[in-house]
Amino acid sequence: MPEAPRDDGYELAEKNKKILDFIEDVTANADQVQQNVLGEILSRNANVEYLRRHRLNGQTDRDTFKKLLPVITYEDVQPDINRIANGDTSPILTSKPITEFLTSSGTSGGERKLMPTIEEELGRRCFLYSLLMPIMSQFVGDLEKGKGMYLLFTKSESKTPAGIVARPVLTSYYKSPYFRDRPFDPYTNYTSPNDTVLCPDSYQSMYSQLLCGLIQNQHVFRVGAIFASGFIRAIRFLEKHWTLLCHDIRTGTLDPLITDPPVREAVMRILKADPALAELVHRECSKGCWQGIITRLWPNTKYVDVIVTGTMAQYIPTLDYYSNGLPLVCTMYASSECYFGVNLNPLCKPAHVSYTLIPTMCYYEFLPVNRSDHLAPTSLNHSQQQQLLDLVDVKLGHEYELVVTTHAGLYRYRVGDILRVSGFKNKAPQFSFVCRKNVVLSIDSDKTDEVELQNAMKNAVTHLVPFDAHVAEYTSYADTTTIPGHYVLYWELNLKGSTPIPPCVYEDCCLTLEESLNSVYRQGRVSDKSIGPLEIKIVEHGTFDKLMDYAISLGASINQYKAPRCVKFAPIVELLNSRVTSNYFSPKCPKWVPGHKQWIHQS
Repeated sequence: MPEAPRDDGYELAEKNKKILDFIEDVTANADQVQQNVLGEILSRNANVEYLRRHRLNGQTDRDTFKKLLPVITYEDVQPDINRIANGDTSPILTSKPITEFLTSSGTSGGERKLMPTIEEELGRRCFLYSLLMPIMSQFVGDLEKGKGMYLLFTKSESKTPAGIVARPVLTSYYKSPYFRDRPFDPYTNYTSPNDTVLCPDSYQSMYSQLLCGLIQNQHVFRVGAIFASGFIRAIRFLEKHWTLLCHDIRTGTLDPLITDPPVREAVMRILKADPALAELVHRECSKGCWQGIITRLWPNTKYVDVIVTGTMAQYIPTLDYYSNGLPLVCTMYASSECYFGVNLNPLCKPAHVSYTLIPTMCYYEFLPVNRSDHLAPTSLNHSQQQQLLDLVDVKLGHEYELVVTTHAGLYRYRVGDILRVSGFKNKAPQFSFVCRKNVVLSIDSDKTDEVELQNAMKNAVTHLVPFDAHVAEYTSYADTTTIPGHYVLYWELNLKGSTPIPPCVYEDCCLTLEESLNSVYRQGRVSDKSIGPLEIKIVEHGTFDKLMDYAISLGASINQYKAPRCVKFAPIVELLNSRVTSNYFSPKCPKWVPGHKQWIHQS
């Protein structure tokens, strides 16, 4: 008897099973898979200049690799990257051509880092995406029957002097055929048409995506963005513009401010007059209380898919408020250098999120980090390099800095992420994200470290010199109670002059601070609107003495105490705010030019 035709549900279940079996297999054989990955990378690139420079001479075994190749930071490989960016097509880092650079949100010398990538790496990243929904479907049923309202955005891109595109990794993905020309898949069925995601105008993109999400509100089973900050920004956008959105839904017409032709065409394909839906949106948004607005407008939502680990954890209370406590799901761990792993227990509490590193993605090593000091040394001596552990050798509860060797030409590269081993999936460890090394301030995708903040301070305080004043002590705080969030600097002043300092001088200090921060921060302020104006709060004389007294009361050593350059602990923030005498904001946006090539150093 011929086999009965299989329905889509059966095929989807089979596809999911294959993916889950793959995860089971590679984690059970993690060390062998890792050896194979390293061997493949080294054999393919045996003749590249970088490996020959370190006398590897075509050898592919792990011991020789570790003996001869140094552990590096971006600054070590930057001269090679600059040669490629400036047009050198010889095989410097990889035997395959560098097809584009991915701009990291981390910075080097105040500008974005350029991460080399090759064409096949896009497929590898897409493969990791394909693991996510089969994992999620084990915990949440019927997801294939609904849609995802994901608010996704592209960012500006530029070209190096050699004409190689440089852009963020997600912009690379959204503009690729893997996203634009993807076949129908119930797991990548989104409410946002592609053209609304690809629209370069942030207002038009946000407006049109929210409108499409509202039009299809009954079909939405999951909502999300990449970062928690981005999703909250979308809700705040809805708070400001819901009356316009209601009008469009009621009349079936699109607001004239949406001028991008492909966006208008894409939205009008699904926009029909729906007075009943417009009334629902009006009723819920006009109540004045936005608690639970996600479930009120999208009643079938099962979870919120956003990154809430690391610095994004500061947004959890706000997300809980807007979502009525829906699960906050962190699905994957990735960076511009490489995509790494997945969360096999996606419905866990944010504080318990851990990622299983997939052994096929790259070759992993781990630099032990002292628990009391996340500021691992910038350069490693020979004995420290010998301490690096392989994927299967890390210890439960210990913390490590991630070091990777990628298919795209990075060798023993320090990513800068600090991870803690939280468990194991078969032989593969699971890690919780602890922090980004050296980062003190972050609101969105920006990352500001202590050195950069100190340099910005040096530039800003020159405005105080004519008034015979200087900053005796300072600290900083990433304030996410405003949307968008913004940097706050607390200044305790030493005033020797008799002339009062006018407010415009402090405003100039604010702007100078912003002008001195990296291009990722400035793009967030100017283009993405993801960061609000920087604020300086002047505190009473003696405030930092009070801060020290409080720290000592909690057990800090008076001999080793130094004022923190960034504060996060709520009681300390409250103490500082209770002693504020005046505050000032940056009066305008700092300078930022799309496609600025300052990160290219001509050879």
